[in-house]
Amino acid sequence: MSDDAYTSRGYGAKPVGFGEKPGLVVVDFQTGFTDPSFPMGGSPLVDRAVENTARLMRAAKAAGVPIIACVVAFDGPKGAPHWKVPPVLDLLAGSAGTALDPRIAAEEPDVVLAKTAPSIFFGTAAGAILTRERVDTVIVTGCITSGCVRASIIDAFSLGFRVQVPEDCVGDQDQVAHDQNLKDVGRRYADITTADAMIAQIEVWRKKNSR
Repeated sequence: MSDDAYTSRGYGAKPVGFGEKPGLVVVDFQTGFTDPSFPMGGSPLVDRAVENTARLMRAAKAAGVPIIACVVAFDGPKGAPHWKVPPVLDLLAGSAGTALDPRIAAEEPDVVLAKTAPSIFFGTAAGAILTRERVDTVIVTGCITSGCVRASIIDAFSLGFRVQVPEDCVGDQDQVAHDQNLKDVGRRYADITTADAMIAQIEVWRKKNSR
């Protein structure tokens, strides 16, 4: 179906918008996906996303925006779902591939969760933490765009949050998959934006709430 076929049927006609309080989630920026020495690491899109997310985290922390990061980490082989990607199964808790990328760790997220499923929200306390913090708008960053990021976007939407996705803060192994998945979730569940736009929006929110 072409873009016109979607837009003519009303897809993407209404923006999600920014609500009363943002929260930032950082999905799977761990060395197993960011470090070129690992089988799944070394993607230029992911590296760009890490750099921009670190900037965004800095602005969020300065404004008092809650930040939740997660990593894929299994308690053992039997704790892993039926992934079709063998290197994912090597991400056992405590192994080198489960450490946060140093650029993300340096920004000190408020909470770091371990997960075994694609979404940051599935089987974790992420949703409860954001709700307790009275967050209504979730900014989704991380990798991989077509996998765990997409799953996290859909779960955030399903949990009732407004969803914002800075395009340059998410990354994939493949440019086409990155673009197509962002285009698709942007038609349905989320506003696709940029790191700079989110930093500016957070600053507006900070000033509004410091009065």
